[in-house]
Amino acid sequence: MPTSIERRDPRPRTPFRWRLLLKTLRFVPQGAVSRAVGGLARIPLPRPLRRPLLGGFARAVGASVEEASRPLQRYRSFDDFFTRRLREGSRSWPSDPDALVSPVDGVIGEYGVIEDGRLIQAKGRRYTTASLLADRESARVFEGGMFITIYLSPRHYHRIHTPTAGAVVEARHVPGRLFPVHPAAVAEVSHLFARNERLLCTVEGEVGRVAVVAVGAMNVGRISAAFDPEWAGGPDEGVTNRSRARLTSRSYDPPRPVARGDELMTFHLGSTVVLLTTPGLRLVSGIHQGDEVEVGRILARRTATHSPPPLSSRG
Repeated sequence: MPTSIERRDPRPRTPFRWRLLLKTLRFVPQGAVSRAVGGLARIPLPRPLRRPLLGGFARAVGASVEEASRPLQRYRSFDDFFTRRLREGSRSWPSDPDALVSPVDGVIGEYGVIEDGRLIQAKGRRYTTASLLADRESARVFEGGMFITIYLSPRHYHRIHTPTAGAVVEARHVPGRLFPVHPAAVAEVSHLFARNERLLCTVEGEVGRVAVVAVGAMNVGRISAAFDPEWAGGPDEGVTNRSRARLTSRSYDPPRPVARGDELMTFHLGSTVVLLTTPGLRLVSGIHQGDEVEVGRILARRTATHSPPPLSSRG
């Protein structure tokens, strides 16, 4: 399969306005600003204003109102609309147990093979699996596997789903910064995905072990965890972007079963998901950087030479 590790294109120059913004943001209390924006987004909207305000937002960013599960007037706030569910039948899920599917709607970024514990963030920038997962032991499992980065803009559907049937065995909340994850920022800020706050969970599934890493961003500090709704006191409460938060790891014994397509997490606005897999998967043809993908689209398949051991025998 083609890998971004093999690319040697020079890193493009980031536009001046983005370089200036990113330098300025280094001195901004990113978490506090994001919590303030999140609070504003959760303010209830008067019912007569919901359709014009939310409709205007949807048109401005290009969000699909037709795919939403409810009419605009039934969304209580901007956050309620940001985290909308899809209308039934909007997406389909393949039955192939060897398939790894996209957990989100978004745009394919960098992808490739994890070599020497390194991943590609953008052309000319690398970071490590251990720094992304904030755990050196967990990172070793993914050596030789694949990574796929998917960027979600404000127009996208913001719920994150399970890319393979299996069970959640561990999860981790890693506090950090909240730089934007726009492609211009990804090209400019070193180790961005490993510096930003993130919530991740590991699924032992039909295609092996898969880490689903939800990376927070400016104004996207709140990520809720459907796989563990008690973590923050409710399924829609944010695990992330809390003042004085510390790194928190959770192990599940017994593991928490998930079917392919179950909701895992929710971004309260758009951001980025990084998928990590154990060896034995190959990217399907037709997947390229910059492609739009939808939840449920097959990204990779397990090769015939690799079969994961039964769940009970995995360490």
